[in-house]
Amino acid sequence: MTGQRTETEMARFFALLDGHDGAYGVAFPDAPGATAMGKTVDEALRNAAAAIADWIDDGEVPEPRSIDELRQDPEVAEQLADGAAFVVVPAIVEDSRPVKANISMEAGLLAAIDEAASSAGLTRSAFLVTAAREKIFGGSLRDSVREIDKRDAH
Repeated sequence: MTGQRTETEMARFFALLDGHDGAYGVAFPDAPGATAMGKTVDEALRNAAAAIADWIDDGEVPEPRSIDELRQDPEVAEQLADGAAFVVVPAIVEDSRPVKANISMEAGLLAAIDEAASSAGLTRSAFLVTAAREKIFGGSLRDSVREIDKRDAH
């Protein structure tokens, strides 16, 4: 997360996750006032993605600090010493501007997508957007906690 992002590269912010069973919180050192909570880690991380998106209100995404820079911040170092853990949260800026995308996939998979979309009362596009959001906000956030915890253990 150092250097400049390209126009198509999604911003990712390091955040601090802390808490215990039933009460987890996420705070963003580079986004003052952006916080999220949840009863589970997964819920807190999903809420964190929404919180950072809300914090970025004008479409301008500030360049977040690197993990090394954050570790040198005395306030962050104190929170880490008190048990907080770094997590990576994607910042998807909603600009309500639909764009067309041409994708290729196996025909059987496309048929399954169309069937599932129809069963859910969605268009193919809406179904794919929903699936992409679940993958981005679900899997990658949980995995980021595990990945950073592994790095911190070494």
